[in-house]
Formats: sequence, C-alpha cells, structure tokens
Amino acid sequence: MTNTNTTQELAGRIERLVQEHISEIHVAAQAALERVFAAEVEAKRRPRQPAERPRSIGKRRASAEVAALGERFYEAVCERPGEAMAVLAPVVGATARELHRAVTALKHAGRIRSVGSRNATRYFPMLGEAVAE
Repeated sequence: MTNTNTTQELAGRIERLVQEHISEIHVAAQAALERVFAAEVEAKRRPRQPAERPRSIGKRRASAEVAALGERFYEAVCERPGEAMAVLAPVVGATARELHRAVTALKHAGRIRSVGSRNATRYFPMLGEAVAE
C-alpha cells in the first residue's frame, strides 16, 4: 500500500509540475505577443527612414555627345570588325553601358550591324556605308 501512496503522490507532483510549466509557457507567450504587437504599432507611428544611400540617377547626355560617342564607336568597329563590346568600349573610352544608346542609333541608321546575343555579340560596319564614304 505504501507503493500506491507513493505512486499517487508522484503522479500528483508530476501533474503540478506540468501545470506550472504550462502556466509559465502561457505567460511567456503572452508577453512575446505583446512585445511584437507593441513594436508593430510603434513602427507604424514612426516616419519611414530614407535609404542610407540615395539612388543614383544618371544624367541625360546631349544628342551631340551621344552622336560623338557613336562616331568614335563606328571608327573603332571599322578598325576592328567582329569584336565584342567589351573589347571596343575601352578603345572608345567609355563603358558598355554608356555606349548602349549610341550603338542603338548606329544600328538604326544602318551604319553597323551586330551578330550574336548578349556577351557573344560582335559588331561589324555595314559595307554600303563604307563604300559611300
């Protein structure tokens, strides 16, 4: 019979420990939820901070500058036909990104043609333009 009392006492102690543990977890969860919601309300009240670094917005180049860049690119293409933009850009003295508009204008004018795509694009002068000059 002492075994039954000890087992019942042990079961009672375990039950109390489990209830205490559940109660502590409930209190901790409630506190965590209150912190999260308080932080969310506070974040909505504060004005939004601007980005650390402002976006750099490129300046517009004049048409004459784009045309001059295109002429330098055309001369480089005539000297080195079949080269990629990565090779021609340093010869012209500009980056590939800076050359984009000038090269597009040359293509539309029919002065150069491009073969390939992306990094494999090669540029060639148009023969009709070379004969006309």
